[in-house]
Amino acid sequence: MAEVFRAQGVSVRRGDAMLLDNVSWQVAEGERWVVMGPNGAGKTTLMQIAAARLHPTIGSVTILGEELGAVDISELRTSIGWASGALADSIPASESVKDAVQTGAWSVTGRWRELYDTADEQRAQALLADWGLGDLAQRTFGTLSEGERKRTLVARSLMADPELLLLDEPAAGMDLGGRESLLGSLSRLAFDPGSPTTIMVTHHLEEIPLGFTHGLLLSQGRMVAAGPLPSVLTDALVSTAFGVTVTVRESEGRWTAVAAHGFEPHRL
Repeated sequence: MAEVFRAQGVSVRRGDAMLLDNVSWQVAEGERWVVMGPNGAGKTTLMQIAAARLHPTIGSVTILGEELGAVDISELRTSIGWASGALADSIPASESVKDAVQTGAWSVTGRWRELYDTADEQRAQALLADWGLGDLAQRTFGTLSEGERKRTLVARSLMADPELLLLDEPAAGMDLGGRESLLGSLSRLAFDPGSPTTIMVTHHLEEIPLGFTHGLLLSQGRMVAAGPLPSVLTDALVSTAFGVTVTVRESEGRWTAVAAHGFEPHRL
């Protein structure tokens, strides 16, 4: 399979802090990756690099066959779908939901002087319908619930028909019903052979959608493990990444992790 993303010996330093430390990782066409690790593990930093929004301090990065640092970034970004909380903060609160999705075609936030044709309008409407947002098209982005905002960001990330889709904690802050509804939609996307290669960041094994194939574990900016999910999501590796002893379980394609506290309840 064709290579979609490659990081070779990548490190990112900010002052005295090493956000990523000698990370080498490859993603092939058609794979569905989940990137996991505790707070401060380097997950979002790695996604910013994959989104062509951050250059490494050391190392080389290739995205969709183009070497980062030797390519027109604005052109490359239109081939990358990106949904993140940081992106949500840059969308004007007064922007309509339809426009928030449609501007993804140009990888910009806020309507300016860019032009959209009938095909863009139709694609935006189709994505709004696909992600349960059809009735909200004329609502403003700032009035949406957390779940509606997350769905809008995912729909927006697909607007340009990207070759690489990056989802940074798409279920964060959602209640149980909203989370499960979103994960169902992401699973349908994962099983669609025509959908883009996908990389998703999460803190929680419970948020891994069905259909995801590979996992990357990070801890303190370093790789703990990478590969097919069953080989990565083991008790030992997940415990190492998160710094707590856990038991990992898989049932019908969904994953959970429970800490082994050794607690004995008081019995009367």
